[in-house]
Amino acid sequence: MVTDAEWAQIRGSLRFGQVFEGTIVKVPRPGAIGIFVDIGLSVGGFVDVLLLPEQSDDWPGEGTVADFEIWWADSRQQIRLKPSDPRYLRKDFTDFVERFRPNWSSDVGRPVRAPRASVPR
Repeated sequence: MVTDAEWAQIRGSLRFGQVFEGTIVKVPRPGAIGIFVDIGLSVGGFVDVLLLPEQSDDWPGEGTVADFEIWWADSRQQIRLKPSDPRYLRKDFTDFVERFRPNWSSDVGRPVRAPRASVPR
């Protein structure tokens, strides 16, 4: 586990869409939560079930090495990833992005910044 300051530094060096080669290290509940990915940083990577194929048999298994793109990073010390290989993405990924993350293409290449703290009024 890293400190909050280390996490802020790591997160500050990341860009949306940045590609990492990673190894699937754990698929704890196939079809239920997602997969954990080692991308060689001191924080883990995770692909949410919502980005993966509907059938867990189509998910990459433990030990699979593949490319992953940075999809999100927030205050949790974990990098949210999306598979680069379309075989490992949900079938309707394009529609999913249009509905839930329509600015994805313009986010690619931008720094992954810390979430804004709410300001008391």
